[in-house]
Amino acid sequence: MEAELKDHIVAMARNNAWANHRLLSACEALSDDEYAAPRTSFFPSLRATFNHILVVDYYYIDAIEQQDALRHYRDPDPDYANARLLRPVQTASDKRLIKFCERQTDKTLNAEIILPRPDRSPPPCTIHTILAHLFQHQIHHRGQAHAMLAGTKVKPPQLDEFFLSGELDLRRDELRALGLPEV
Repeated sequence: MEAELKDHIVAMARNNAWANHRLLSACEALSDDEYAAPRTSFFPSLRATFNHILVVDYYYIDAIEQQDALRHYRDPDPDYANARLLRPVQTASDKRLIKFCERQTDKTLNAEIILPRPDRSPPPCTIHTILAHLFQHQIHHRGQAHAMLAGTKVKPPQLDEFFLSGELDLRRDELRALGLPEV
């Protein structure tokens, strides 16, 4: 059976949720001080990196759902002090993204919207390119967090065991914990 664009987008959204869960679960073993400790990366700590991921998720999901995404430029950013507090909030955001992706069709994924910006009016983008950007943003910053975690007492988890059917046993428990299908 040939996969459609929607199938790929849904799979990426589920992978996103699983990888966030796996990485934040590992970070739960850190103390608040270790989680916030200065580290070398784009953002200066695991805390700052994961809070940034959440804020950007909120912005893009609000934008593609045609909600007030500009509020993220006005409102203060959330600042969760540790992974135990952030993980359930990130999981809720990830589930929202999965549900959005599951509702899409090829027609809606190819619809164009203009991402709201407070200082400019960018050209229209398709929903599927916005989603591709959002997934890439997540992967980019999770990679940085993964590298930062390697400088702690906690072993960074594998994040590339999602798509291959022969690796289902390596992710099954986490998929069940997240309520995701075992694929």
